[in-house]
Amino acid sequence: MVVGSLPGVSDHRQITTAAGTFDAIEAGPDDGQPVLFLHGFPQAAVAWEHQVDVLGHAGLRAVAFDQRGYSPSFRPADVSDYRMADLVGDVLAVADTLGWTEFDLVGHDLGATVAWHVAAEHPERLRTLTAVANPHPSALAAAQREDEDQRARSQHLPLLKERTAERRLLADGAEALRRFFEWRIPQSAVDEYVARLSEPGALTAALNWFRADRWTAAPDPVTTPTMFVWGGEDQAVGSTAALGCAKWVNGLYRFEAVDEVTHWVPEEAPDLMTGLLLDHLR
Repeated sequence: MVVGSLPGVSDHRQITTAAGTFDAIEAGPDDGQPVLFLHGFPQAAVAWEHQVDVLGHAGLRAVAFDQRGYSPSFRPADVSDYRMADLVGDVLAVADTLGWTEFDLVGHDLGATVAWHVAAEHPERLRTLTAVANPHPSALAAAQREDEDQRARSQHLPLLKERTAERRLLADGAEALRRFFEWRIPQSAVDEYVARLSEPGALTAALNWFRADRWTAAPDPVTTPTMFVWGGEDQAVGSTAALGCAKWVNGLYRFEAVDEVTHWVPEEAPDLMTGLLLDHLR
C-alpha cells in the first residue's frame, strides 16, 4: 500500500509481514533486480534515499525499510524482542512479502551487522552482500579483544545499554545524539532522525538493539559475493577491524576504503557510495 510520495524521490509505503508492519521507501520497476537496504543507529530507511532513488531510475527494484523498533507500527516493548534472530527474521519476512526468493542485500552500521548474519545463516537467499562501516562481527570482536585502538573506539557501546541512555541522549536538544554524526551529514537529515527518535518509545526501542546483547554470538564466515565499504576516518571502526574483515569471507570479496569519509558513508558521500554499489551489483 503506497501511503505517499514526493516528486523526484522514492515512494513511501508500508510492508505488512508475518512478523509486523514496516514503513519503507521504494523505487524502480516491479520486475527489476531486487535490492534490499538496511539502515543503522540512530537513523532510518531514508538514510538510503539517494541510493534507492538512483537504483530505481537505473531499472533495479530498490526497497529500504525502517527496521524493528524504528517503524512506529512495529515497536515491541520487550528487550528480548530485539535479538539477532528476530532482526534476521524481519529481513526474510520483508523479502518473502515482496516475493523475492533471491535478492541483493545492503546494510550500513547495525544494518550491516544484521546483513552479515543473514548472509552467514541464509546464503541461499542472497545474490550479493554489501556491508558499509560495520565489518563482519567476528572481525570486529577480534579487534576489540586484540587492538587497544578499537577498544577505545567501542567505548560508547556499553553506555548505550545503560538505563539513563535515553535521558542523556535527548538532553539539551538531543545534543549527545546529534554528536553521533560529527556534523558530517546534512543538518536536515540529523533533525529528522532526532525528531523520529524523540517520539514516545522510539529511542528506547532503538537502544534495545544494544541491550539485547546481539554481540554474544558472532556468525560464521560468509560465502556470498561481498563488498565491504569503510570510511578511512570512521570514528567507531578502526583499520584493524576493517582489514580483518577479509578473513571472514570465503568467496568473492571486495574491500573499498574511502578516504576523508567517516562512519556515515551513504549520506556523507552519496554519489561515491552509489557508484560503488551499482558496480558491485552489476
